[in-house]
Amino acid sequence: MTTSTSNAPPPLAHPGDAPDTTKGATTTETAAVTPLPEPGRPAAAATSSARTRQPPEQHTLASRFLVLILCLAVILSTLAFGTVQSWALAFFQAGACLVVLLWTLDAWRTRRLRLSRNLLQLPLVGLFLVGLVQLLPLGGAGEAGGAAGVGGLTNAPVNTLTLDPYSTRFALIQLGSLIVYFCATLVFTDSPARLRLFVRVITIFGFLLALFGMFQYFTNPSQIYWFRQPRFAMPFGPFINRHHFAAYMELTLALPLGLLVSGAVAVERRLLYIFAAAIMGLALILTSSRGGILSLGAEVLFLAAIAGLVRRKDKREAEENTEAAAESRVRAALVRVGIGFALVVALLAGSVYLGGEESLSRLFGTVNADDPTSGRVQFWQGTWEVIKHHPLIGAGLGAFSVAYTRYDVLNGASRLEQAHNDYLQILADAGIIGGLLGLVFLYALFRYGFARLNSKDKFRRGVAAGALAGCFAVLVHSFFEFSLHMTSNALLFLVLAALATLDGRVEDPAASKGRRSRRKRRSSSSASEAARPPQQVAQGRNEVLTGGGGGV
Repeated sequence: MTTSTSNAPPPLAHPGDAPDTTKGATTTETAAVTPLPEPGRPAAAATSSARTRQPPEQHTLASRFLVLILCLAVILSTLAFGTVQSWALAFFQAGACLVVLLWTLDAWRTRRLRLSRNLLQLPLVGLFLVGLVQLLPLGGAGEAGGAAGVGGLTNAPVNTLTLDPYSTRFALIQLGSLIVYFCATLVFTDSPARLRLFVRVITIFGFLLALFGMFQYFTNPSQIYWFRQPRFAMPFGPFINRHHFAAYMELTLALPLGLLVSGAVAVERRLLYIFAAAIMGLALILTSSRGGILSLGAEVLFLAAIAGLVRRKDKREAEENTEAAAESRVRAALVRVGIGFALVVALLAGSVYLGGEESLSRLFGTVNADDPTSGRVQFWQGTWEVIKHHPLIGAGLGAFSVAYTRYDVLNGASRLEQAHNDYLQILADAGIIGGLLGLVFLYALFRYGFARLNSKDKFRRGVAAGALAGCFAVLVHSFFEFSLHMTSNALLFLVLAALATLDGRVEDPAASKGRRSRRKRRSSSSASEAARPPQQVAQGRNEVLTGGGGGV
C-alpha cells in the first residue's frame, strides 16, 4: 500500500503518473499513453493536451459514506444541544471512529492511504501532544500546590503536570475526534462537486436552524424543543446558551455572503441567497448577544474589505495604474463599507419589527456602566493568575475549572467552567506553548486562505472568502465568549477552515477554461478584424445590420 498526499502540488502532472489501482499494485507509476494526433493537428500539441487533462479521481463507496458522515456530524452535533453532554459526546466520538474505519477501507480499496499536507493540521496535533505531556507523572501539579497548601493533606492530590488528569484525558479524546473530522474534510473534499455539497449542506442547514430558532423564540423562548428548560442560561434554538447560537449563525451566514460578494451566484438565485442570509442574520440579532452583533458587524466589514480581491479583473485592468483607476477603487471600497453598515442597520430594524422593543432592550438595557463586560473582567483577572502560576505548559487541557477555584474571590456558590475568553483560556490550559500553536494555526489559516482568493474559479473564491469571514467573526466573538469550546461550533469552525484552505482539486476547470476560451475568441476576432481592409470591415458590418448575405 502506498501513501498519497493531497493539498499540495503533485510532483508530476500527466495521466501517466496516476496511481495504479489494479489489485496488488505496490507502485504509483504506470505507463504513459501518447494519443495519436488528430488530422491537421501537430503531434506535439496532442501530447501537451493529454498531459494537461487530469482524469477524475474515482471515489470509493467508503469515501462516499465518509463524506455523508461528515455532513451528518455537522448537523447532528448541533441538534444535540451543541454536543456538550456525555451521551452526545459519546455519539460524536463514535462517529470519529467510524470515519477512521471508512478511511481505512478506502485505503484498502484503492491500495493507497490518502493524507493531506495542509499545515493547519500541525498546530492541532501539537496541542494534542501538549495534552499528552501534561499527563506525565512529573509531580508538577502537586509541587505547585504544596503539601501545606492543600488543606493539610500529607500527599499531593495529583502527581501530573495537569491539575485534573481525568478532564485532560477527556479533553484529549474530544480534541482527537475533532482532528479526525478536520483531517478527513481536508482529504476527502477532493472535487468541485464535494465542495458544493458541503457549502449547500451548511447554508441550507443554517437557514433552517435560523427559522427554527426564531419560531422557538416567539412561541416558547425559555425552553429548548419546547420541553427542556435550562437553569442558569437563556437558550436559543438547540443551544443552552444564546451566545453560542449567535456564534453558529456567524459561521453559517458567512458562506452565502461570500458567494454573493464574489459574484458566484447566478442572477436568478441571488434573491434566494440574500433571503437566506437575511434570515440567519435576523436570528443572530434576536439572540440579543452583544458579542454576536459586534462579530456580525466585523464579519460584514471583513467581506467588504476583501471584496476587491475576490472579484478578479482582466489582465489589462490589473496592469493599469492610473489615478482614475485608483480613485475608482477607493470609491468602490467606500461603497462596499456603506452597504455593509446598511445591512447591519437593516437587520437591527427587522429585529425590532419582528420582536418589538424587547428584542433590543436586553441588548442595551442590561449593560452596566461600571462593568460593561457583565462580570467578565473578574473572570479574566482570575484566569490571568492561573496563567502566571502555570506559564509554560498550562494547568492542563480541560482543567480550567479546577485551576480557577484557587483564585476565585467569590463565595464559591457557583463554579466557573470557562474563562469567557478563548485566548486567555488557551494560555491557562496549555501555557505559552499552546498560545504559540494557536498563533501558528491562525497565521496559516489566513495566509493560505488569502492565497485561495486568487483562484480563477468564482465559486472557489466565494467559498474561501465566506469561510475566512466566518472564522474571523468567531475569532472576534472569542474575546468575550467560549464558543469554540462548544463541540458543534468547533467542528463547523474547523470545516470552514478546511474549505478556506483546500487546494486546486476543488476548482472547476471548466470555469477557467471557459474564461480563457472566451478571451481567446475575443482577441482572435479583434486581430482578424484589424487585419482586414477598412472597406471590407464596413461592408461586413452593413451586411449584418441589413440582414444581407454574400459569400466571399
